[in-house]
Amino acid sequence: MSNLETDQAIAVLGPGEPCTAVEVLAPREVPLGGLRAMTVYRTLPQRGRSLVGAWCFLDHYGPDNVADTGGMNVSRHPHTGLATVSWLFTGGINHLDSAGVAAPVLPGELNVMIAGRGITHQELSTPETKLLHGVQLWYALPADDRFGENGFEHYVPEPVRAPGMTASVFIGELLGSVSPVETRTTPMLGAELLLEPGASVSFEVRPDFEHAVLAESHDLAVNGVPLEHRSLAYVPTGADTLTIAAGEHGGRVILLGGVPFGEEIVMWWNFIGRDHDEIVEFRRRYQAELGFEDEDPRDTGKRPLFGEFPAGQPAPIPAPVLPLTRLRPRA
Repeated sequence: MSNLETDQAIAVLGPGEPCTAVEVLAPREVPLGGLRAMTVYRTLPQRGRSLVGAWCFLDHYGPDNVADTGGMNVSRHPHTGLATVSWLFTGGINHLDSAGVAAPVLPGELNVMIAGRGITHQELSTPETKLLHGVQLWYALPADDRFGENGFEHYVPEPVRAPGMTASVFIGELLGSVSPVETRTTPMLGAELLLEPGASVSFEVRPDFEHAVLAESHDLAVNGVPLEHRSLAYVPTGADTLTIAAGEHGGRVILLGGVPFGEEIVMWWNFIGRDHDEIVEFRRRYQAELGFEDEDPRDTGKRPLFGEFPAGQPAPIPAPVLPLTRLRPRA
């Protein structure tokens, strides 16, 4: 892996030359709820890298045998200041949120939930799902949009062929395919790439974007840098070309990109804010509105942040205890 700084990489690049200042981010294993917890592999955020463009969270899971782990079993929980992006390869998930949206998550179909000022939702594997396999992504909303209203987008991209690969572009633009999804954030890219066995593909990307490449199914090489299965390659701004090489089995890639976000964020549990005190207030409001803690007289007459939820659903998840130290913003 190259140790070049980003500005050095930009200085030496010419047209069509891929950037070799690639940073490899290894995943960490995180159990996702319950005694038979499904394991997810988290590559964003990390201590040394919180954002790639506006993308701030990447969980990769499966193929997961639902009979063994219970699959996706995430009951009602909150979000603020972000949007969730669900993209499946196998299986099915039922989404339900406090904005009144009930929608299935299906392979090859994009679901985006924009939390805005606040929302709660749950995600449960469908009863017929045997194998569950996909990614869960979040991106941060900028200052002008983070207190906006909730939103939901659904889109089924048409796969496009290019030499050595097939691409499904679910956010942004690549290879002539343009997603109509309105993200309410800075310019972004999100795509699934299927590489043929032994393929080495090079394609144009925006030089003002930083990019992340997830080796979803097999080992790969990104701009000549080896990338192990489930790891993430970060490519800084400055190059107009990205090269991805697959091995004998080919490979599935999740490609993310975006202009550098340009704002500091505080990300704790399921909330994104701008400082410690804001996160404290989000947590307090959630705990009070869902009955985990007593209501505060200051909230009388205020519009609820986290909305109503249909009756008869699994019990919501209480917020964890805040750390004893103040949360610090990350760039």
